[in-house]
Amino acid sequence: MVTVKCFARYRALLGFSDLELPAAPTLGDLLADPRLANLPKDALLAVNQSFADRATPLAEGDEVALMPPVSGG
Repeated sequence: MVTVKCFARYRALLGFSDLELPAAPTLGDLLADPRLANLPKDALLAVNQSFADRATPLAEGDEVALMPPVSGG
């Protein structure tokens, strides 16, 4: 299993803060899960507290974080 954590406005958008999903070969494969269908394409992604892209491989026990992009000024 992989733990998916949503942060900030993604909690309300996706309807959960933490979710357990079966491990997928890559982060992109995991994001194809219908429960993540509303995730915006510009989401920041992290695996085990390191920024990642959709090609990042996943393993049992990984933690995936979904975060909205940030801006400052």
